[in-house]
Amino acid sequence: MERPTLHPFIILYQLMQWFADKILSPTAPALEVRIGRPKIAIIGAGLTGVAAASHCVGHGFDVQIFEAGPKKQLGGIWSRVNNISGLQIHSIMYRFHPSIRWNGGYPNRQQIVIQITELWKRYGLDSKTHFDTRVEKVYQDGQGRWIINETSFGSFDGIIAAVGTCGEKKNPHIPGMEKFKGEIYHSSELTGKKAKTKKMIVIGGGASAVEALEFAIHEEADKTYILARSDKWIIPRNPIINMLLSFNIFGGETIFSWIPELLLKKFFYRDLEDLAPTEKGLFTGTPMVSSDVMDKIRSSQAEWLRGDILGFTEDGIKFNHRGKGVPANGPGREKIIKADMVVMATGFDRPSLNFLPEDSFSEPYNPPNWYLQTFPPEHVSVTAINCTYINAIGSVGNWHIGIYTRILLMFLSDPLTRPRPYWMKRWIDMTRILKKFAPTGAFDFFTYLELIWWFTFCIMINPFRWKWAIFVFFGIGQWLPKKIVEAEDRVENRLGMVGS
Repeated sequence: MERPTLHPFIILYQLMQWFADKILSPTAPALEVRIGRPKIAIIGAGLTGVAAASHCVGHGFDVQIFEAGPKKQLGGIWSRVNNISGLQIHSIMYRFHPSIRWNGGYPNRQQIVIQITELWKRYGLDSKTHFDTRVEKVYQDGQGRWIINETSFGSFDGIIAAVGTCGEKKNPHIPGMEKFKGEIYHSSELTGKKAKTKKMIVIGGGASAVEALEFAIHEEADKTYILARSDKWIIPRNPIINMLLSFNIFGGETIFSWIPELLLKKFFYRDLEDLAPTEKGLFTGTPMVSSDVMDKIRSSQAEWLRGDILGFTEDGIKFNHRGKGVPANGPGREKIIKADMVVMATGFDRPSLNFLPEDSFSEPYNPPNWYLQTFPPEHVSVTAINCTYINAIGSVGNWHIGIYTRILLMFLSDPLTRPRPYWMKRWIDMTRILKKFAPTGAFDFFTYLELIWWFTFCIMINPFRWKWAIFVFFGIGQWLPKKIVEAEDRVENRLGMVGS
């Protein structure tokens, strides 16, 4: 930046990141330092796995990372999307580790992968990562320690599943695809492709559709048609609005939800209010975050069409264009939409958690219906961070990764803080009761402030966790609860309570 004094907010953001790094980043261990137990197995070397491992190592816990893919897939989904892909939310909501330093508000895919890789190296995780190692099963040995696949990797005191929600790309077959004379790509395969002056169809909505539209804008496509089966809420790319929406502590629709919905329709959708959903509220699903969609529709460079894909033709898509409020496969007007290129914005398959013990999936306490949404009630030493959520307003790459990780470290370090399966299930039941009237399942949608409430309740409900509060929320002061735990252990020894 040539004249940074003209950008006070950027300077302030850089200062905030500098202070966060200096105050909250755990110290990376020296190369010659041997870290002992407790030892954590981390499954997945994406953003979540690398961030969680960095927190563990920085707080003195040894880790081993197991990644199914090769080294080039370090960074998870970010290693596999297009080069022009980037954050759809502001980077202030994507601070997955205190040491991260963003140079701008909306970093692209390459900048994100660089930050993940630097974090991986900074905490010496290169020597602790097993690439091309798919985890097929985990089980406990006679001492209650976890075995990953088989015993050659040793035993572990805890497990962090960090396989994410984006696995292999979805490429559904649509009748007539083979006779289409144009190009067909998945939305993650657009790097190096050309679309200048071409007509482009995007099949699907959501984040993948936004990514495809950004590609069309970058490539100066002539016109883009977005074909969606259902209406989806779109919110502006504005960090203040995004954070305000995530502050709904109830984590779902309320009697006041009409207020932000009305404001969005009047001041964001404006003349395009017809695109706003009528059958589902804002706090029922993950919204699209994009201002470009509205701008391109208004300029006639893009068109959003609601309806059903009937099949491919030689020069485009046969489409059933439905009116507002008409359900999927309902009556509409059939038309042929011509295009030179079709982008399948159909997303990715969700990676399986089947490697976890079978009792982790017992009804009605199966994912996402777990303690704090990530701890299976039968296994307090296991947490599945960013693997079980379905819909939310917030961010998958923010401070909660460190908080979840430190809650697990607290449970492993201090037996008096560990919840029993009975009480983990009661918390799940309580959350279901509190969200009884939500149009979604209790854990099918949440907001970031609701997540913070879950963490706060977790600490408040057990007095033995109070000493860990500053460590859990901010990652500092670990020495104090450890000293208290040592004192508690001495008292238990004197009273003959060991093993009771």
